[in-house]
Amino acid sequence: MKIGIIGGGAAGFFAAINAKENYPSAKVIIYEKSHKVLVKVRISGGGRCNVTNGCDSIDSLSEGYPRGGKSIKRNFYIFNNKHTIEWFESRGLPLYTQDDNRVFPKSNNSESIIDCLMREIKRLNIEIQLGVKVKSLKPFSGDRLEIILQGEPNPQIFDKVIVATGGSPKRDGLLWLEKLNHKIEEPIPSLFTFKIPNDPIIQMMGLSVENVFVSIQGTKLKSSGPLLITHWGMSGPAILKLSAFGARILSEMKYSFKINVNWAGEKNNDIVTELLKSIISEHPNKLMTNQRPYGLPSRLWMHFLEKIEIPTNKTWIELGKKGLNKLMNLLTNDEYNVKGRTTFREEFVTCGGVSLQSIDMNTMQSKAVKNLYFAGEILDIDGITGGYNFQNAWTTGFIAGKLE
Repeated sequence: MKIGIIGGGAAGFFAAINAKENYPSAKVIIYEKSHKVLVKVRISGGGRCNVTNGCDSIDSLSEGYPRGGKSIKRNFYIFNNKHTIEWFESRGLPLYTQDDNRVFPKSNNSESIIDCLMREIKRLNIEIQLGVKVKSLKPFSGDRLEIILQGEPNPQIFDKVIVATGGSPKRDGLLWLEKLNHKIEEPIPSLFTFKIPNDPIIQMMGLSVENVFVSIQGTKLKSSGPLLITHWGMSGPAILKLSAFGARILSEMKYSFKINVNWAGEKNNDIVTELLKSIISEHPNKLMTNQRPYGLPSRLWMHFLEKIEIPTNKTWIELGKKGLNKLMNLLTNDEYNVKGRTTFREEFVTCGGVSLQSIDMNTMQSKAVKNLYFAGEILDIDGITGGYNFQNAWTTGFIAGKLE
C-alpha cells in the first residue's frame, strides 16, 4: 500500500505515524510545501507548545469548539486529551497541566514535541519531502488517487491520501478540494483580539484582570475569564473566546461593534452595590484611591475614578448616592467601541474549511472521493485557545490514520 499525506503539520504527522503503525508494510510519504515541518507546533504557546487541554470530561472538551464540537465529540471517545497525554508520555515526553488546564511539555520547550514526533517518523521509516507543492489531486483507476506535484512531470499514484494542509485564510486555497465536490464553508479569521483605538484604556496596556464578563451589544455573545489590556485594545482568554464563538457574526459586523465589560466578574448588580456600601461603612475616611474593590490593579482603578470624574482626594464617605451609582455602573457595565481586529500572535486560527457534511466523521473519509481522508484544521472545526486546536489535529489524525 502507498499512502500520501499532504501537509507536514501536527495533523499530517499524527496521521502519518498512525497510518504506518496500522499498516507497517505500507510506504508513507509526507509532502510539505514549505521548507519546514511542524511550524505551528514550534511557535505555539510562546514556543512552549500547548499540546492539549487538561479538562476532565469529553463533554467539557467538546465545548471548546465553536464549530465542529458536536461532530468531533464522538471521536473523542476514540482518542481524546487523556489519550494524547498518554501517547506523548509513553514515548518519553513528560507533560504537565497548568491551573488553567493548558498542557505543556515539562521542558517548556516546543522542540521536545517536535523531537518526539520526528523520532517516531524516523523509527517508522516515513519519508518527508519538503518544498513540494501538490498541484492537483484526482481519482485514478481502481479507487486509487493521483497526485501531480508542481514541477514534476510524472503523477504519483496512491492507494490512500490524507489531506492535512491546515486552515486556508482564503477560499482560493480550497478550490482544488471544491473541484472534487467537497462543500466549502467560507474561511474567516477566528481567535483575534479587539482594537479599541483612541480610548484612554489603552494607556493601561499590560494590565490584566483575572475574572471579567464581556458581552457584545446587539448579540447574544458573551464570555468570561481573564482580560488583558494591550496597546491596541483588549486581549486575553475572555476576548479570544468571544472572537472564536462570534467569528461569523463579527465578520458580518465588519469588526465594528460595542462591547460591555463587567470588571467585577459579578452578574448580580445588587451584590456589587452592597460590596461598595460595605467599603463605605468600614473605611469611610479612607481615600478612594487607596481602597480598591475586586483586587483591581492600582493604575486601572485610578483610571476608572478619573473616567467617572471622581477626584483623587475624595474619601469613600464623600462618594454619595450619585457617585455610588456611577461607580457601580462602571464596574458592571463599562462600554467600549471596537473598531477592527488584530491577529492573536501565533495562535491564528481559521473558522471554515471543508464542510463536515462532506466527511464521514467515523473514519474521516471523504463522502465525495473514496480513499481520500482529512485531518486537522483544513476541516470546519476550530477551537478556542487552550490546546483545543492541537487536540483536533491529534484526534482527527489518529482516526484518519486508521484508513478505514
